[in-house]
Amino acid sequence: MTIKAVCFDLDDTLLWDDRSVREAFEATCLKAQEAAGTDPVKLEEAVRREARELYESYETFPFTKMIGINPFEGLWATFSAGEQPEFRKLEQLAPVYRKESWLRGLLSLGVDDERLAGELADLFGRERRSRPHVYEETFRILDELKGKVKLLLLTNGCPALQQEKINGVPELAPYFDHIVISGSFGKGKPDLTIFEHALEKLELNADECLMVGDKLTTDICGGLGAGMTTVWVNREHKARTDEIVPHHEIEHLSELHAIIEAHA
Repeated sequence: MTIKAVCFDLDDTLLWDDRSVREAFEATCLKAQEAAGTDPVKLEEAVRREARELYESYETFPFTKMIGINPFEGLWATFSAGEQPEFRKLEQLAPVYRKESWLRGLLSLGVDDERLAGELADLFGRERRSRPHVYEETFRILDELKGKVKLLLLTNGCPALQQEKINGVPELAPYFDHIVISGSFGKGKPDLTIFEHALEKLELNADECLMVGDKLTTDICGGLGAGMTTVWVNREHKARTDEIVPHHEIEHLSELHAIIEAHA
């Protein structure tokens, strides 16, 4: 079947979110080293660990897992949008969660300083917001595809945060015919309903669409379930089992052209 649309994931497919988070941790942990003499690498490891454990302890965790909001997004998200009541709980929890994650990280390294924890929590948010990294091939592939196929952005996450990421790279949104954010829809990838919603927006059948993303468990699993042709973006040569098998595996977004042509 001819490919008439490409659905792109956002984080670590078009935007280099992992780099943005990594650099924000590095900058914040260096500030902690200046203030308290902590080892930056050990503090980052500790805060990542403590943040994950704390995040999973909240009653909102099943909801954030369903929507697809990870613990490190919670370290800078405001959760100010979204109609579900869980977002209001998250909005109240967020300031406490951010400070507590850094405080617990510091405590694990022998530093008991609530004021510093609060400063680091605020700094991490500022550092992350100042780093909207985009892969070098992102705009090239979007330029090449625009007008030839329909383009849809299908991203998991909090509506406010995902919109903030998109707004941080203002050239991005105009490429897309539709933008679907799981927190606005009410279910996240790999749930079948969000893929069906995307297909309704595109007014196309599943076999006329590519689903392009970096996560096997959400992008590829969900795309397969919906009957779409799936493309796994594996820039870091991650190992894969036979549990979730994409139709195609690529290292660079430019490889999409050959895939689309093969389906012509």
